[in-house]
Amino acid sequence: MDSLLTDTSAGYDFSINDNQKMIGQMAKDFAEKHIKPHVMEWDEAQHFPVELFKQLGELGMMSVFVPEEYGGSGFGYFEYVTVIVEIAKVCGSIGLSVAAHNSLCTGHILAFGNEEQKHRWLPKLATAEWIGAWGLTEANTGSDAMGMNTTAVLDGDHYIVNGSKNWITHGKSGNVAVVMVRTGKKGDSKGISALVIEKGTKGFTHGKKENKLGMRASETTELIFDNCRVPKENLLGNEGDGFKQAMKVLDGGRISIAALSLGIAKGAFEAALAYSKERKQFGQSISNFQGIAFKLADMATEIEAAELLIMQAADLKNRHLPVTKQSAMAKYYASEVAVRTATEAVQIFGGYGYTKDFPVEKYYRDAKLCTIGEGTSEIQKIVISREILK
Repeated sequence: MDSLLTDTSAGYDFSINDNQKMIGQMAKDFAEKHIKPHVMEWDEAQHFPVELFKQLGELGMMSVFVPEEYGGSGFGYFEYVTVIVEIAKVCGSIGLSVAAHNSLCTGHILAFGNEEQKHRWLPKLATAEWIGAWGLTEANTGSDAMGMNTTAVLDGDHYIVNGSKNWITHGKSGNVAVVMVRTGKKGDSKGISALVIEKGTKGFTHGKKENKLGMRASETTELIFDNCRVPKENLLGNEGDGFKQAMKVLDGGRISIAALSLGIAKGAFEAALAYSKERKQFGQSISNFQGIAFKLADMATEIEAAELLIMQAADLKNRHLPVTKQSAMAKYYASEVAVRTATEAVQIFGGYGYTKDFPVEKYYRDAKLCTIGEGTSEIQKIVISREILK
């Protein structure tokens, strides 16, 4: 199998550019000052800090790759990955919400909206005046998106939408959602369309808020549609384009979850590394013991490998090249690395790692979602195998 990393024509250069340094430092400083002091408070209360995201919007971190003409920062995927990593190192929940807003709702409108639609919604999303949500998954479909039951029937100048969506980030607090609906036959990939539905539209409500193991400060709820009338000009692209659009959006979204995973892994590793140097047993730091040192070596190696996969996918995305295989590889590997790293971090902390007085138990809880959201590890392996068997 050919490797893009050995393709000299690819011209890979993963050195940190000035924009990454600037925005990375901004994200790091913001996370230390405005997120870190509240991490456990928000986690315990399952509090979604809406005002925090408006502050991030003012700094341009809720619209990293949205062009300036629509009110965004106009950066690329390297800068975007940097933002997600720095925030997730401090809190996976906040990193998840920043990622979902940027890559799913905002990213979908940016990629497939017409000029009127972009100018209508992107400026509000760019500043986080409006929080964005994205709806694909349903209770009984999960990874089987083509089996969705939410329908949209054209009635004059409006679509009548009925059904529900599950596991929706910002389902309650979001001001606008991009929702995949069935406009054709069930099981037909060309029978799905994408509609933008604004909060306040009659018949559009949210359901229960999920009580989650981790990522508890990132709001997750149902979306419910009961004879919801949506103007037909809210259709993104053409009727029947929704499934194809969603798969392309998920290509970018998988880079987001990979970056989120990387941030969680780095946070857990850095905490474990520092603790291993401070913790004394038998008259010396536990980092001196090979059992601990080798754990740290494995963690560091896997983190760097994950980062290279992510940067490779981000580079392809920046150059508008096919990224399906690379984004799936990055998401699959980085998410599994996050789980392994967080698990080993708890082990290095020992009994203290099992308490909420130290940060690694939260990394441990948060990491698991990364192997599930935006396509499970098993789905990523299906995607990768299909790509390499073409």
